[in-house]
Amino acid sequence: MNTDGRIRSNVVKGAEVLIVQKRHQRTGKLTRGIVRDILTRSQSHPRGIKVRLEDGRIGRVQEIVARKTV
Repeated sequence: MNTDGRIRSNVVKGAEVLIVQKRHQRTGKLTRGIVRDILTRSQSHPRGIKVRLEDGRIGRVQEIVARKTV
C-alpha cells in the first residue's frame, strides 16, 4: 500500500488518514479520521490532497494509515 498523501489515486473514500488542518500547518499537528470526500481535483498536490473527514473536518492528507477494505 502506498501511503503518499500527495497523490490523488492513493486517497480513497473510506480510508483512514492523518491530515493537517490549515490552522495546524505551522505546528504540524495531525488529525486522524476517515475520508468522506476528496476535495482536490488535480492528480497530485505538493502539500497533500485536500479531503473532508466523516466528522466534517477538512485538511491535507499527510499519511494514509489504512485503505478501505471491501
